[in-house]
Amino acid sequence: MESKLLQKLVNKALTKQQLLEKVKQNYELIPEILDGISSSKPAIRYSCAKVLMDLSEEKPEKLYTHMDFFIKMLESKYRILTWNAIITIANLTKVDSEKKFDSIFDKYYSFLDDKYMVTVANVVGNSGKIALAKPYLTQKITDKLLKVENISITPHLSEECKRVITQHAIKTFDLFFSQIEEKDKVISFVKKHLNSSRETLRTESENFLKRWG
Repeated sequence: MESKLLQKLVNKALTKQQLLEKVKQNYELIPEILDGISSSKPAIRYSCAKVLMDLSEEKPEKLYTHMDFFIKMLESKYRILTWNAIITIANLTKVDSEKKFDSIFDKYYSFLDDKYMVTVANVVGNSGKIALAKPYLTQKITDKLLKVENISITPHLSEECKRVITQHAIKTFDLFFSQIEEKDKVISFVKKHLNSSRETLRTESENFLKRWG
């Protein structure tokens, strides 16, 4: 049975934002919110995951002791929870004193081979946070992101989706380009997309090269 507090999410007596504020006033509520993720009720399950994701961005130190929980959440049967976990883990790298992320690096980046665009885009789009938090992983992260143009097309990931993911990759490279040793590889990658059929990808490529090329 869910707590009375979480039940309020179902009948909309409580919004996700209100719940987040309550947690920020009383961090002892965190275990209750973590439990909510296993709820059979989508309103509770996804609201709790979103609250924790937002909290991980604002107060990562408050959730770091639960990092293993989010690592396990990567394997959720619910795609939305996997997406939440991808983002939350990236946020927690900022305080990852025990290098827990380092031990799941390959697992995390295996999601670049996922058949759903949103999964891949979440990994790519959150990699900048990881590189900034862990500069010594810059080369490994760069190598992974440079391979996004080789990802396979699926019923949920079209050629246009690949262009969206590539655009995310360029935006991410922009965040930590100064840390990258093999800058020429990234420049070459970006130049390939100057004539893309996707206007925003062309613009992203042009702007990147103006800054760094």
